[in-house]
Amino acid sequence: MGGTALPETRCLATVWLWPGHAVYRGPSLRLDAHCGSVLCLAVGVDAPFMLRADGLEQTVHTALIPPRMVHQVVATGEQMLFCYIDPSSPQAKTSWDRMTTRFHGFGLHHRDEPDLISHAAQADFDPVAAIDLACGSAAAPIDDRIAAAAAILLAHPARANSAAELAAEAHLSTSRFLHLFARHAGTSFRRYRIWARMLSVGRAIAKGADLTTAAADAGFASPSHFSDTFHAMCGLSPSALLAGGARIVVLDSRAAETR
Repeated sequence: MGGTALPETRCLATVWLWPGHAVYRGPSLRLDAHCGSVLCLAVGVDAPFMLRADGLEQTVHTALIPPRMVHQVVATGEQMLFCYIDPSSPQAKTSWDRMTTRFHGFGLHHRDEPDLISHAAQADFDPVAAIDLACGSAAAPIDDRIAAAAAILLAHPARANSAAELAAEAHLSTSRFLHLFARHAGTSFRRYRIWARMLSVGRAIAKGADLTTAAADAGFASPSHFSDTFHAMCGLSPSALLAGGARIVVLDSRAAETR
């Protein structure tokens, strides 16, 4: 499926998944340019990284990357932290308030950058605490109809889940539903549906499923469709991520809420 395996390192790459979020901590990934489906806070743990995009080339320790923005993270150190923030979560909008600078659509220099870096380097790293640091304690409200639609996508990723069907359930026209979804979720309906399917694959892999089965059960048309979609979203192939020994941990939602 292409891509380069992760470099050998003493720190095991780990992806944590729970409702609303995903966190990666581990070796710096040699990422290609890509375009994500959700908000992503990138943190250079032991060194800054270069963020490249159209009209932008900045060397930073932290950057908040919005969905649907083509970019490339070029690491200069050995360790990175990526916090993926579900756009429909209450914390998504407040994450922007934590960035001190906005430039070309990206957020740069997190207010709690030293704390994030220190936490990411700890042996007893807590991914939920990392999200709390990334987003702050405040929570901006989201339209109940959009929250309900997002919950359906997450609970039933393999379904067709067309915008027209979910709009009808919300008693909205399709055009109004799509407008509200993009406004409140911060990403398009289509990209959020992809995010929901990606999370489903991650949960299945964590339970021991192979990539082919996990991708099919999540609603992807074929293994190559899943691989191409993953590469476009994350900047490397799923086989490259797993070949480096990355482990996937699914947190119980109740445990995540109380930590």
